[in-house]
Amino acid sequence: MGCYLSTMKLQADPAQGPSLTGYGPGWIVINGQKVMHSMLLSSMGHHQAWGCEDFAQLSAPQFDLLADWGAELVLFGSGDRLRFPQAQWLANLYARRIGVETMDTPAACRTFNFLAAEGRKVIAALLV
Repeated sequence: MGCYLSTMKLQADPAQGPSLTGYGPGWIVINGQKVMHSMLLSSMGHHQAWGCEDFAQLSAPQFDLLADWGAELVLFGSGDRLRFPQAQWLANLYARRIGVETMDTPAACRTFNFLAAEGRKVIAALLV
C-alpha cells in the first residue's frame, strides 16, 4: 500500500485593524507609515503615541491607561533588548485579568501581527 504525503500552504487572513509592516532601530511602520516614537497599537483599531521614549521613563500610569482598551493580552516591546517591567507597574492589568508578555520590540511586532490576524484582542505597547 502506498503512502501519500500532502502539503498545504497556509496564509494568515489580513488583520482588520492596524498592522506592523516594518521595524528597525529607532522606528516602526504601521500600515506603511513610518513612526519614530514609542506607540500603543490595538488590534481593535486604536493606536496612539505612548508618552515614554525609553525604559527609564516607564511607570504604572503608562500601563494603567491600557486597562480600558478591551484587550485580553498586552505585548510589551521593551526596545532593542529584553527588559522586564516591574510587577507593580502591571498590577492594574493583572487585576483585570489582562495578560502581559514581554519581549524585545522586533519580536513584539511579529507577535502582534500574528495574534491580530487570528482575531485576538491584543495591544502592542512598543518602545522604539
